[in-house]
Amino acid sequence: MQEKFITLLQEAFEMEDGSINMNDNFKEYLEWGSLARLSLIAMLDDEFEVNIEDDVFKTLVTVEDLYNEVQKRMSV
Repeated sequence: MQEKFITLLQEAFEMEDGSINMNDNFKEYLEWGSLARLSLIAMLDDEFEVNIEDDVFKTLVTVEDLYNEVQKRMSV
């Protein structure tokens, strides 16, 4: 699932394959902005049926943080 998650993240952020790592701070990507955030939220909802509240989203820093939060919410 991690590989699928990264692939979908690259598509949402319109980044090249292999440009995203689990330890990256996704909010520091050059592509990060309001449109990328909306794309990310839509992708999480469409692909994983996950909705992350804004107060929780603000605490997520790395791609791994985001991935772990999605995993946690999928298992509920």
